[in-house]
Amino acid sequence: MTDRRLRRAMAVVGVAGLVIARYLTWTHYAGIRPVCLASGGCERVQTSSYAHLAGVPVALIGVAGYAAILATVALRGESGLVLSALAALVGFGFSAYLTYLELFTIDAVCQWCVASAIAMTALAALAVWRLVHAGA
Repeated sequence: MTDRRLRRAMAVVGVAGLVIARYLTWTHYAGIRPVCLASGGCERVQTSSYAHLAGVPVALIGVAGYAAILATVALRGESGLVLSALAALVGFGFSAYLTYLELFTIDAVCQWCVASAIAMTALAALAVWRLVHAGA
């Protein structure tokens, strides 16, 4: 896969993740329940004590993370490759931690959070693939 295609794929997945994070941020600040197929899981996660980090909504941190990854995808050269992989791997680690909290601490699963975790996992995989195969 060419670098151009990888960058496009990362842009598409990054925008999807950004839309999810923005939606969850909007529901947080609007004080409304996120639309959720499973009864109460999203609301329980969104209102848990883990929904904030240092007073900042986790969803807003997600917005910043996806925006940062999208910005690094636009960078050319080796620094863009490294920064994309680093940002996506940090996002993946944070997302994995939040998924752990959902499953084993909060005891509820938010579908939006799962979708975001899938997007972040895909971004990390694409970014690392792009970094490793940059010279190919």
